[in-house]
Amino acid sequence: MSEFLLYYKRPDPTTWVYLSSFLTIGLYFVFHRFWSFRNLDLVLLILLAPGLLMVHEGRRRLLREMESVELREEATVADVDPDVELPPGGGVSPGVAPPEDSGTDATDSKREDRIDPPPAENAAGAEVVTDPPSVADETKIPLVAEPNALDERLESTAEDPDSLESAEEVSAKKLQRRGFVFLFVIELFILVRLLCDPLMNRRPLLDPNLAVGGLYFISISLFIFMMANVATSTPRMRVWQGPELGPGYALMHRLPTITTRPVSAALGGEEPATEDELDASNRSWTVLAKVLAISAHLAIIAGVVLIGNRHFGNLRSGVGCALLYLLVPYTAQMTGRVDHALPAALLLWAVLCYRRPSIAGVFIGLAAGLVYYPLFLLPLWCSFYWQRGVRRFALSVVVTLALLVVLLSLGGTESLFEHFRRMFGLFLPTEEPRGIWVVGWDPQWRLPVIVAFGILSFLFAAWPSPKNLGTLISCSATVMVAVQFWHGYGGGLYVAWFLPLLLLTIFRPNLEDRVATKVVSRSRSGSGIGSNSSPVLS
Repeated sequence: MSEFLLYYKRPDPTTWVYLSSFLTIGLYFVFHRFWSFRNLDLVLLILLAPGLLMVHEGRRRLLREMESVELREEATVADVDPDVELPPGGGVSPGVAPPEDSGTDATDSKREDRIDPPPAENAAGAEVVTDPPSVADETKIPLVAEPNALDERLESTAEDPDSLESAEEVSAKKLQRRGFVFLFVIELFILVRLLCDPLMNRRPLLDPNLAVGGLYFISISLFIFMMANVATSTPRMRVWQGPELGPGYALMHRLPTITTRPVSAALGGEEPATEDELDASNRSWTVLAKVLAISAHLAIIAGVVLIGNRHFGNLRSGVGCALLYLLVPYTAQMTGRVDHALPAALLLWAVLCYRRPSIAGVFIGLAAGLVYYPLFLLPLWCSFYWQRGVRRFALSVVVTLALLVVLLSLGGTESLFEHFRRMFGLFLPTEEPRGIWVVGWDPQWRLPVIVAFGILSFLFAAWPSPKNLGTLISCSATVMVAVQFWHGYGGGLYVAWFLPLLLLTIFRPNLEDRVATKVVSRSRSGSGIGSNSSPVLS
């Protein structure tokens, strides 16, 4: 009976895209107002999924081809040179099955090298180690793969196209490049939509097509479903982020990614890893990554609901916004990525605490210290608090960043400068690019994109004026969308950095009266998160 009632298998990402898209349309599509911005926003959210799937599939194919070539080379070396030192576990390389014992000498029989399929990978392209440990090997097999082997191969082939001899690798790179281009096109439409948002004064109330009780039930069920995937994922399905994050805090580079995608039996994913296969250090980092991933998503859901209830004055919109965040296919694909979810949660809670500049500054400082890119939100937020609260906000940001730097020194002064340099992105923009910049675009083109982004981020210091809570949310989302176009380490994939803010922009009412001079007190003992110092608009 347990095979039918308790059996669970992770849904395929493509299948989940269709199911979640149909459910999103059924719950949020405004059928009586077909040409509404709400329907356009839903289409843009759904269209993010095909690009993500193409990038993941392209990197998976490329990694599979690379691993197959390496395994064939190892098997060839073992056959030619019998004195070569082989890895433990039967005298063959990992992934190559030993010859079957048929009772005759292996040298007299026809030997067939059976090469197992290579490990899978996550949407960011890092390797997922799936080979089971050999029974004959009593030593511990490390589960940490080389983090940037695929990216180094992409970079070398980008510099020398003639070195790419495999047709499969060419096809995989083209598919990956098409996925990035597709993502950038959709994100460009989202960017234009967000830039137009401050000009939209008429915002009719368009609630979801379901009562609050039904929204709560589906939201809780989906959250438990997704977080269970994170909690039950085995260490064999871990992917070490390595340098794919780019600029950021040292802790973020050490955390493993919990892969929630299904791993087929053909890829060796049916055998879960045991706790004995990990040393204490790796096991601790895995547990920490799971706790942070689950906590970050919980903070996002709670923050969206609280903002809808306390700042929008509409609990149904807040719960509907939270459910839509869980329904978007991206959330299911990147549930275990701490570097995606944690900065998004910090930015969201900065919006929730916008009435208190000191607390909001702490959250913005933490987000900027962990992944660097939220630093470009400072002109916008300082402009919002300019007439009241800017000193408290700026001081809390500076103090938070200083504390993070002090914590870096605890690891030793030898690596302090390198960690500091990585934390604040103090290196050339064309240094060690990743993502689209090695599968089709010249890294030099990042320079004009960075200049345009800098102009945009500082433009928000003057426009729109005066700023209210609505423009603060939409312009913050705009900055984080614009980051994707010059992010050199997987730009376009970090949808979570702007997704919750984009959803709040879609659901928000008119908030023109929520300006700093009305909602921010002159002293620290002023209104809190849930105070009602200004009238709530429904």
